[in-house]
Amino acid sequence: MSNNENSKNNRKRIYLSSPHMSDEGYEQQYVQQAFDTNWIAPLGENVNEFEKEFAAKVGSKAAAALSSGTAAIHLALKAAGVGKGDIVFCPTLTFAATANPIIYQNATPVFIDSDYKTWNMCPKALQEAFEKYPNVKVVIVVHLYGLSADMDKIMEICNRHNVTVIEDAAESLGTYYKGKHTGTISDYGIYSFNGNKIITTSGGGMLVSNNEERIQKARFWATQSRDQAKHYQHSELGFNYRMSNVVAGIGRGQLKVLEERVKKKRYIYEFYKKELGHFHGVDFMPINDWDEPNCWLTALTLSGKVRPIDVMEALEKENIEARPIWKPMHMQPYFEQYEYVGGDVSDKLFENGVCLPSDSKMTDEDLERVCKIVKGLWSK
Repeated sequence: MSNNENSKNNRKRIYLSSPHMSDEGYEQQYVQQAFDTNWIAPLGENVNEFEKEFAAKVGSKAAAALSSGTAAIHLALKAAGVGKGDIVFCPTLTFAATANPIIYQNATPVFIDSDYKTWNMCPKALQEAFEKYPNVKVVIVVHLYGLSADMDKIMEICNRHNVTVIEDAAESLGTYYKGKHTGTISDYGIYSFNGNKIITTSGGGMLVSNNEERIQKARFWATQSRDQAKHYQHSELGFNYRMSNVVAGIGRGQLKVLEERVKKKRYIYEFYKKELGHFHGVDFMPINDWDEPNCWLTALTLSGKVRPIDVMEALEKENIEARPIWKPMHMQPYFEQYEYVGGDVSDKLFENGVCLPSDSKMTDEDLERVCKIVKGLWSK
């Protein structure tokens, strides 16, 4: 075994972003309630209350607790009437889960470039896309890494063209845009509770909207579209997308510590910026005046001699996880067949970007350990 392998094995693993249960044990209390009442699955009080509590937290009229954020996007597209041959605009700089449900609905994605101001959908590229493809059904906006997109400009363009807007807030629960929760600014908002998100249910998602009738319909679809009848009757295609009562119990407990998690994530961002922001070629993800981000992950770009791969490899040798920025959809083997509108901003962000470990359980000692390794790359 090499010295590097020995060093790695002897050091505590620092993760990019791992599950973080509350110190108070809120989650266990709600899960125990599900066991005590034998409401394990599929539904129950935890699901109903999680929907109510979540909707109240973000300021939306209604919410549907689902099996994943991907399921939430899928049902949002279905609720918006997206079907075969429809065009859906989607940011190219995102995780594949944003784009996959477009294909589930037999629709056609058109990918839109980012801008450096927000790292999110570029309003100018969006306007250009509308000029090329005027018959658009839906626009999906992503709030990448907890950074809010420029929603006023985007909504102005979308309203002018009378299209439905879905916010993919999978990474931005707890982020505010001009005092309003991301995910509640448009027609539909979706959230993810995957294990790496700012709060987690181990797996799961939420669909929110002020259109209560559409949310009720989404719940119907998510429970296999089972009609109100004594026998099993189905008049529409259904999906097995509902969240279980046990998982919802975890979510109820996690929701109680959301503000704590946001505070810690922002602390991590500020720590890294203070320690690394002065190095040549380092630019941190942008925070605008109108944006109160949750800083789910701290990401930066490198334009000097130190490259993202150098950072990732140096950290991995010390048992520390770091990741590249999302690879744009228009560069992905499956999606490269679809149209793309914009320049090379998303390409450059991918080429030069790296996500530093941003686990909410990190101590100052952990943060100092990461910074020491990264700083050392400039002295080589």
